[in-house]
Order: sequence, then C-alpha cells, then structure tokens
Amino acid sequence: MSCVAQIAAPAAFTPTGISAIVAYTMPPADLTEIIESLYRNESRRVLATLIRLLHGKFELAEEALQEAFIAAMKQWPTEGLPHNPRAWLISAGRFKAIDRLRSHSRLDDTLIELSYLLDEEAGDGSGLESDDIEDDQLRLIFTCCHPRLSAEARIALTLREVCGLTTEAIAAAFLVPAPTLAQRIVRAKARIRDARIPYEVPAQAELPERLASVLQVIYLVFNEGYTASEGDTLLRHDLSAEAIRLARLLQTLLPEPEVLGLLALMLLHDARRATRVSESGDLVLLADQDRTRWDQAQIREGCDLVMQALQSRRFGPYSLQAAIAAVHAEAPSSEATDWREIIGLYDALLKINATPVVELNQAVAVSMLHGPANGLARIETILGRGDLHDYHLLHAARADMFRRQGDIAAAREAYQQALSLAQQSPERRFLQQRLASLPEVEKF
Repeated sequence: MSCVAQIAAPAAFTPTGISAIVAYTMPPADLTEIIESLYRNESRRVLATLIRLLHGKFELAEEALQEAFIAAMKQWPTEGLPHNPRAWLISAGRFKAIDRLRSHSRLDDTLIELSYLLDEEAGDGSGLESDDIEDDQLRLIFTCCHPRLSAEARIALTLREVCGLTTEAIAAAFLVPAPTLAQRIVRAKARIRDARIPYEVPAQAELPERLASVLQVIYLVFNEGYTASEGDTLLRHDLSAEAIRLARLLQTLLPEPEVLGLLALMLLHDARRATRVSESGDLVLLADQDRTRWDQAQIREGCDLVMQALQSRRFGPYSLQAAIAAVHAEAPSSEATDWREIIGLYDALLKINATPVVELNQAVAVSMLHGPANGLARIETILGRGDLHDYHLLHAARADMFRRQGDIAAAREAYQQALSLAQQSPERRFLQQRLASLPEVEKF
C-alpha cells in the first residue's frame, strides 16, 4: 500500500470519507510519487513544526498534518507543485487547524480564543523562519523524552510522534495490547499539557541531564530491536533501524560526543545482525559468528565515530561501550580479541557508570583473560551484594564459567536457573541446548 493511501484519517473524517477524497483527487502518477516521498521524508518535520505553531496541541497538529496532505492531493494537480512543498504543508496545516478550532468553538470558549491567536500569528507570518523549522524536530525529541514522563511513555511517544510508527506497530513490538499503548500515549500528551512541559531545547545548563534521557530512550528502542525482551523472534530490525535513524537525526541537530558514542555503539552492534541468529532462528554466540559476514562499512563508520567521541575528552558511558564494541568488531577472530584492552575500558566505564551489569560484563572479560575461576569470583561478589539475582544473563554466564572449569553439576544448576528466568524463545532454546550438551555426572 502506498504512503498516501496509508495516511490516517483525522478524527472528524470517516475512513470512507478519506478513501473517497483520495480516489477523487488522486494526482497524476509522477505527482503521486512526489507526495508519497514528501510524506515519508517530511511528515515528521511538518508535524514537529505544527506542534510548535499550535502551541503544543499534539492531537490538533496530527489532524492538521493529515488535512494538509489531503489538501495537497486536491490542489497540487491543478495549481502545480509549490516552490517549497514543506512550507506549503506547514502553512496549510496551520490554517486547517484554525478552521477546525472555529468549527468547534461553540463547544469550548477557549478554542475561539486560541483560533484568534493562531490567526493573528499566521497573519504576520511568524514562526516560519527557516531556523525555527530546522530546530523543531529537536524540540519534539526533547519534549517526548522529558524526564517527567515515565520511561514507557517516553518510548511510546517518541516512536509515535518522532519516528511516525503506528500505535499498532509499537504495541506489537513491546508485546502490549494496542489500546493499552494508545492510552499510554494519551496520558503522556496529557502530562505534557498539564505539567506545562515547554516545547523547547533545554538551556545549556540543563542539557546534560535532558540529553541523557533522550539517549536512554533511543538506546532502549534499539535494545528492544537488537534483543527482544520476549517472544519468538530475537531481532526486530525495524526498531533497531528506527533507533539508528533517530540517533543520526540527533547527531545532525546536536553533535555532542555522547550522541556520537551512542550512534557508534548501535552501528557496531547492528553490524553483526546478519550473523546473530541461524537460519532456523537460533541464537549464535559472538565467538561462533561468521565475521566475514559482518557489515564492514558500519564497523568503519562506528570506529570513526568512537574516535571522534573519545578525542573530544567529553565522552561518557555510551562512548566507552562503543569503544568496547569496536575492539570486538576489529578482532579478526574470537581468539584474537584483546581482552586486556576490554577489561581496561570496563575499568574506565565503572568509574562513571558503576552498575552491576557493567561489573558482570567485566567479569566475563576477566574470565576470558585470566580463566573462569577469576570471573566466577567476581560474579559471586555481585550476587553476595544481592544484585542481579533475577537476571538470567548472569546465571547463564556463571553456568558457562562452571562448564569451562569442569564443574558440571554447578553448571547444570546455573543453566536451569537461567532457563527459569529467560523470557525470550531463542535464548531459552540456547540454554536448553547447553543443558543437553552437558555430560552426565557419574554417581557413586
């Protein structure tokens, strides 16, 4: 189905009405392709600007966006393609919103006041300066990722408003019912309205905290695509691709070192995507992947971005994680991996992001360089503090270390613990295969 045909109907129209309009006003083939391309490439920019021009009214802006494209399909075949299609769509959307407010003003006196304000602003041409329009996507990203919203709401709102994914697609990716996801988005918009969250890029003093929230959302989206939390499929490439696209956009608008680091980290991980599962959908460990099939262009780009971030001397945890991923990516084989350098990078990471998961990852690296007993000692320290008891990857790593040092009974128990906690089908199959491959322990 074409992009034009997929344009969602505004609330005031029925699907039948939209279909009739499209059928009646369908432009010539070449113009259809232009409008479809504009919808794919410009609709989120247009929406971001409309949200600003309509004073943060998300629903009104979404309806105005759809009506602007419908107007384009009706008018451009006879009037010709505008010199600046994006500006035309923004202007059309703003006036469609004003008309909509006036048509509903009898139901709410505040709407007529807003319509007068918008009409006055539209009359003096304010808000359509090129710099303002270019900054609008950045404003939208920071608004959707505001720390006053819950993590779930930030993810849902970002995927819907910034990336343009449908509610149904987001719900399917995160394994929640579509109505639940829709309500999550509605509540997030209400929170933005009621808390008067400003539609702006934060001031320089606020930027580090706010940027951290944005990067966290992007990385959470990527991780759900890179290793789905539940379900029968390990990978969701659409989500990983959206996260990378969003990071590229953020890099263009705000080329901070940690933005470069996050983009590098995702590119380096995603470069291995083709080798992470077998043809039957089973998990393939890093050590067993066919490195000749890794995406070398992505690896080169990722490594270049890592160097830029590290050379800035203002790098953070994403840049250091990307540096670790780069060491793995540049190793010609698993055996040739520079584990000493990886352990050193984890030392640096722990100084700025001392989490149990980072400690666990370093413990795995230590076991590869100094033997499984050393790795197990570090894992026991983590467990002794009461951390990560319910984290299946800790028990899987512990089981592998027991297996490598020949303690089959302990390995079996740890694999069973990991299996009891794992929710992802390919991971569960992998753990079951590891359990089945253990030799039987002789009983005396």
